[in-house]
Amino acid sequence: MSGVDTRTDVDAAPAEIAPQAPETLVAAGLSVDLIVQLLLKSLHMSGDLRGVDLAERLGLSFPALSPAFDQLKAQQLTEVVGASALGPPSYVYRITQAGRERAIMFLESNKYTGVAPVPLEQYQRYMAAVRARSGHVLTRREVEQAFAHLVMTQAMLDQIGPAVSAGHSLFVYGPPGNGKTMLSQAIRDLLVGDLYVPHAIEVGGSIVQVFDPVTHTPLPAPVSSLLVESARTDRRWVRCRRPLVMVGGELTLEGLDLSYNPISGFYRAPIQLVANGGVLVVDDFGRQQCSPQALLNRWITPLESRVDFLMLQSGQKFDIPFMVLLVLATNVRPAELVDEAFLRRIRYKVHAEGPSRTDFARIFENCCRDLEIPYDPAHVAHLLDDVYPPRKIVPRGCHPRDLIKHALELARYLEQPRRVTVPLLDAACSSYFVDAKAADDGYGPAVVTR
Repeated sequence: MSGVDTRTDVDAAPAEIAPQAPETLVAAGLSVDLIVQLLLKSLHMSGDLRGVDLAERLGLSFPALSPAFDQLKAQQLTEVVGASALGPPSYVYRITQAGRERAIMFLESNKYTGVAPVPLEQYQRYMAAVRARSGHVLTRREVEQAFAHLVMTQAMLDQIGPAVSAGHSLFVYGPPGNGKTMLSQAIRDLLVGDLYVPHAIEVGGSIVQVFDPVTHTPLPAPVSSLLVESARTDRRWVRCRRPLVMVGGELTLEGLDLSYNPISGFYRAPIQLVANGGVLVVDDFGRQQCSPQALLNRWITPLESRVDFLMLQSGQKFDIPFMVLLVLATNVRPAELVDEAFLRRIRYKVHAEGPSRTDFARIFENCCRDLEIPYDPAHVAHLLDDVYPPRKIVPRGCHPRDLIKHALELARYLEQPRRVTVPLLDAACSSYFVDAKAADDGYGPAVVTR
């Protein structure tokens, strides 16, 4: 079986764990029959290919694939139509009629034609090695640096740091508009080291696609070790940033199970498997298409044991590591959503409170800087002293950004200079906040914030 090789990049700390390239199919943990299927399907779909090109498609070396090529030749499923002095890797292979019929039969049951999968056991071993090496204890300075782009109280930062260091899940709760989603996203930057994600894993003859180009962010090999990297790292894996998966009201319980496509014949990984080794943010927790209790009932065991169980169409169950930092962001108090037993398993609760006057001014100034417009503290004083109190508006962290952008859009419409003025802010407030009197005029109670 293939091992796990640890190496230290020149500019990375701690050491990064890279799956070692297998030299044989035995080390790759794959059967000759599975590789024969992938090779035939590739030749059927793409036409004539060189041996090295087929090896590249499957993410394995040509020598490792030799038993499969020997079987294809012995069964007259392929033929060589071009050769060179460089040997079998440079030969051009063509599928025969018998091979094409076999490939069509394979495609009818399973249309997967991507990189060769990684056996479940190797994935389990790799994630166990990652867990064993993830002993970095965050310091207050590291947390402050990661959240430097956000205006947050020290108390909030000192709650987040220990939670991420310990790998514990957390509730982030508070009124809407105070940056819970942005805070949750920034937590990913606290996770040290990169991660190798398999294109797919093989379980009992079935293939589960794991790598998601929308969610996972591939990283190039470090320049200092580029040649070594390509030679020694298993190309069935992709070096990525720690994943960040965000789901909201669309989340269902079915999204936590394997998704089988009867047309393609293979599975797609559930969100927690895609997020493994990173952060899974459930935004607007409590607004999903299933109850909070049902959702946490599904996760109560994985949160405790760090192991999740999935099931194939055949009924075969298998376990996967649950190395997910779960962040539940909600506008509702946690105690109103779930009972004490669930809250005990979500050990850290972070209250995203509304900004103080000083914090509001800092947010306003930061937004002006980001939008490259002058900052005038008088604008903040006008909002907090003249606009908010009569309307009984509670300051939110999102107000500066939204009002400034609204004012700039209005300035462009009026063909005025690109800057914020008091009249523009007043006009922005008039359309951003619902008027209390209008809200009472047959429309029910007033709503003064979004």
